Amino acid sequence: MPSQSAAFPFIPTPIRQALDYWTDAWQRGVLFLDALRERGNVYLEHARSGKPPVLVFDYEIIVDGRTLARPANYALAAIKAPDGCPATDPKKRPFVVIDPRAGHGPGIGGFKMDSEIGIALQQGHPCYFVMFFPQPVPGQTIESVARAEAAFLDKVNALHPEAAGKPFVIGNCQGGWALAMLAAARPELVGPLLLAGSPLSYWAGERGKNPMRYAGGLLGGTWGASFAGDLGHGTFDGAYLVNNFEQLDPANTYWKKLYHLYAAVDSERERFLEFERWWGGHYLLNKAEMEWITQNLFVGNRLSAGEVSTEDGALRVDLRNIRSPIVVFASWGDNITPPQQALGWIADLYDSVADIRVNEQTIVYCLHEKVGHLGIFVSAGVANKEHSEFASALDLIDVLPPGLYEAVIEDTHPETPGLEYVAGRYVIRFEPRDVADILALDDGRDDERAFEVVRRVSEINQSVYDAFVSPWLRALSSDASAALWRNLNPARFERAFFSDLNPALAAIKPLAEQVRARRAPVAPDNPLWAVQEAVSANVAALLDRYRDARDAAQEALFFSIYESPWLAAAVGLKPAAERALKSREHGWERAERLRLQRAALAACYEHGSPLAGFLRLLIYVAIGTGVVDERPFNGIRRVMRDTGLDAKLTLAELKEIIKRQTFLVREDEERALAGLPALLPEAHQRRQALELARELLALPGKISDEKEGRLARVAAVLGLDGIAPTAAAESVASAPTDAQPAVPAPAPAPAPAKAIAPEKTEPAKPRRRSSKTAAPLASTEVPAPAAKPAPRTRRAAPKPPKA
Repeated sequence: MPSQSAAFPFIPTPIRQALDYWTDAWQRGVLFLDALRERGNVYLEHARSGKPPVLVFDYEIIVDGRTLARPANYALAAIKAPDGCPATDPKKRPFVVIDPRAGHGPGIGGFKMDSEIGIALQQGHPCYFVMFFPQPVPGQTIESVARAEAAFLDKVNALHPEAAGKPFVIGNCQGGWALAMLAAARPELVGPLLLAGSPLSYWAGERGKNPMRYAGGLLGGTWGASFAGDLGHGTFDGAYLVNNFEQLDPANTYWKKLYHLYAAVDSERERFLEFERWWGGHYLLNKAEMEWITQNLFVGNRLSAGEVSTEDGALRVDLRNIRSPIVVFASWGDNITPPQQALGWIADLYDSVADIRVNEQTIVYCLHEKVGHLGIFVSAGVANKEHSEFASALDLIDVLPPGLYEAVIEDTHPETPGLEYVAGRYVIRFEPRDVADILALDDGRDDERAFEVVRRVSEINQSVYDAFVSPWLRALSSDASAALWRNLNPARFERAFFSDLNPALAAIKPLAEQVRARRAPVAPDNPLWAVQEAVSANVAALLDRYRDARDAAQEALFFSIYESPWLAAAVGLKPAAERALKSREHGWERAERLRLQRAALAACYEHGSPLAGFLRLLIYVAIGTGVVDERPFNGIRRVMRDTGLDAKLTLAELKEIIKRQTFLVREDEERALAGLPALLPEAHQRRQALELARELLALPGKISDEKEGRLARVAAVLGLDGIAPTAAAESVASAPTDAQPAVPAPAPAPAPAKAIAPEKTEPAKPRRRSSKTAAPLASTEVPAPAAKPAPRTRRAAPKPPKA
């Protein structure tokens, strides 16, 4: 609609611009208040309907945790594929998303079509969602929740007995530490894990950047959570957690979020209401649950130290017991779970990557530069890039050799080498890292000693509170008083105030309808609009300066108290120089584990199938840099399909073969190389193995000089010196499949070679698709190469240490 002043052209331009601006400002103000009123109504309606998950997908509850032998207010929902998604394939690996129970209700993992759930559905995977209800079951504990989640995963595995692998389980934020504990206690239930924005090392962080970690110490420990639980008559109001999150960024809470709605009210209203429906859906926890979380995790930091046990003490939760690959997704823009807290547990458990390999654990991490905490779960850009690539590369992640890797995701272009072997828009590779790289993300860990003092002070204060204060509060509280405290919480009160419950707002709705009918937006070049934007920026900057000053003062106060030697001595702690930060695996345990591995695999150097020999060859050549690229892996998977070997070899068997051959190469390169002729006894097998390895290694780009040198060494050992690679490999021998046992007996000589379907034509995939790729060592397990090179790496590739 044209501006009101346009009807009076004789009015001077400055006055006309002022009239236009103030007309628009008044209209935006009315629409802004109407949006707040509607937010309050949405909040009330959501509460009246039982606060269902804010999923955009239809779902069906298939297991209700409240009916289990040990009940919990959790449920397992099967997600129904919406129109436009491919039909769900029950033989594909199922996805399970566990949302955080951190004050809000469930649904953030499926909040949009471009989300963790949406990506899985678009690729045809069965998808399940672990949801929870607003009220906890009386007597429910964290162990009750863990047992319920284990029952859910049992159900998912039972529903998909023929799936390509165990479920890919995603734990968002606090759902991540719950998932990590479950996977450590019941490793057989899960496939790869994705811990998205999940804190596991609660003391870690940088000075001047991560103020949230000081909250427990400045409050005197965990007694505050118990106090809130007693005020709630045995329940803890999740709105308190939301209050804490909002105070981290007062500029966003008190100004930027609301100003953005005011400035763009015509286009922003629906998105604002959609998000606020989840943000305002506050859930409750039992007092015992919140006490466990604060005492064992937030302040105690006992999870990564291996100090968490079941209630009966029968099982200690040790994260080193997780057998599936662990993928950690963190962001530098996350002020709730910074990368140090998402990754510091690795340095808590392991001294070096050699320790990780000996423990046969695979850890992958991906660092985003800017996205905030919630953006990890709800950003369409993150979903379509990071989550999509991890979903596409699941099988590769599942067969990665033990070690520590950083996932690097890059956009493709028409000239990208091996483009036809890239599943989507992006190409992903896994670059080897060491524990030193994790430590380098932090500014040092000496500051964490102060948190040991916090833990001891907290234990003392908690004991005093439990003995002298809690009994009186529990006697005085009631359901009515608990409801009063909950309704007075600012997060709830402001929504109820700006709703139709408030008669003072009765005129807003009809007035807003009139404004929409006569809407006259101001021109974007109006000078007063520029003034408004400048004022808004200054208000936000002022609140940011307040935040920075507040955080700096709190940090200085924290360390002045908890780094005091007298306080450490008063609570019974040794001086900092005499205290170890964490307890790790004893040296003799690691040495014994390594000795047993060496003894079990000693016979494998000279015995194995021809394809095991091909994999060893490929690993030997690629292990110099240790970079694993998806393109060679996808090339091998195509080979498996072309030769029918994918039907003979499961992903789990493939993983074991790759792990075994990688261990042998890392343990003794020279012996592993010398054993190749025994695994590839026939000349045509050797030629085909070398040619196929060369072709796969070239998919990401030009083969490096180092790899060319290793290929030459392999050729010399196999007696192929001077033999130029042929344009196409002949059809391959059909030797027996060797799904090698952990300790193989000396293998008999492989069966004579016999050609397999040389006339088989290749699908229309034009690039580098010679018959040598179509029919590789069709004799045995077709493992994916354990370490595939990328065109470049971030650092020089030293000779890998022995694991």
